[in-house]
Amino acid sequence: MAEKNGSVFANVALEFVRVTEVGAIAASRWIGKGDGKAADQAAVDAMREYFNTIDFRGEIVIGEGAKDEAAELYIGEKLGRGAGARFDIAVDPLECTNSVAYGRTNAISVIATGPEGSLYRAADSYMEKIAVGPGAASVIDIDFTPSENVRKVASALGKEISEITVAILERPRHEALIAEVRATGARVQLFTDGDIAMAIATCKGSSAVDILMGIGGSAEAVISAAALRCLGGEILCRWKPKDEKHVARLNSAGIVDFSTVFRSHDLAKGEDLSFTATGVMTGPLVKGVTIGAAYTNTHSVVMTSNPRTIRYINTRHIGT
Repeated sequence: MAEKNGSVFANVALEFVRVTEVGAIAASRWIGKGDGKAADQAAVDAMREYFNTIDFRGEIVIGEGAKDEAAELYIGEKLGRGAGARFDIAVDPLECTNSVAYGRTNAISVIATGPEGSLYRAADSYMEKIAVGPGAASVIDIDFTPSENVRKVASALGKEISEITVAILERPRHEALIAEVRATGARVQLFTDGDIAMAIATCKGSSAVDILMGIGGSAEAVISAAALRCLGGEILCRWKPKDEKHVARLNSAGIVDFSTVFRSHDLAKGEDLSFTATGVMTGPLVKGVTIGAAYTNTHSVVMTSNPRTIRYINTRHIGT
């Protein structure tokens, strides 16, 4: 029975690639125009419309915000045609809005899903994170110093420390972290936005990234966890609210203990998980949208945990 159910969720996951495709295409029309909000709204509108053509019953657990903050793809919104399996949905219509606004690299339209009750309903705040691929999944510890984690990962991967690359979001809050990692002799790869793609990059043999470290969004942590569950990697997270406003927000969601460490299995439970992303701007995960005279090309990745598969889908949309 589990196998049958798993195939149902995996088959519907393949439907979601069309959702991220239309979102990416809509956002791509705003590349370099300096208006990230318009790009995000375009992706939201396109994705919501296509979601509601699919035979499933979905509820957004991570989205554009609470209902009073977002008109579409808000947390708690029901999607689908009201038939078929029940899904939790975590959606980021446009991760890296600034990348699209200013014509930088690494922007995606992304969805993570699982059966009802499988995805952690993360309040919108910040988390301390460390993510690695399968080869180092068992050796990291969020309570280790960054130096200790770098050494542990290097040993697990059979590399010299000088060969290890740590991806860190380029923010003032990470200055001490960057200095400590560099002091080990490891490489630091800074990026301006997009820690979902960088977390997944740790699992790609063709990627130079071995570790993701730093503080980033909680929603991105859950979406990354779903992908890493499909890939055999690991992400460890712990709440790190940036100010009293965020503390109050977490407290109102019933979160009072900020010392709890979450693993990928805590953030994305069960065996019927999926992750779908389409590139808007080329990054470490997928290529971006390219537009020809009479067509548009998209590049997507679809991962499922049951069965464990990774599909890369390149699509030419004629007349789009």
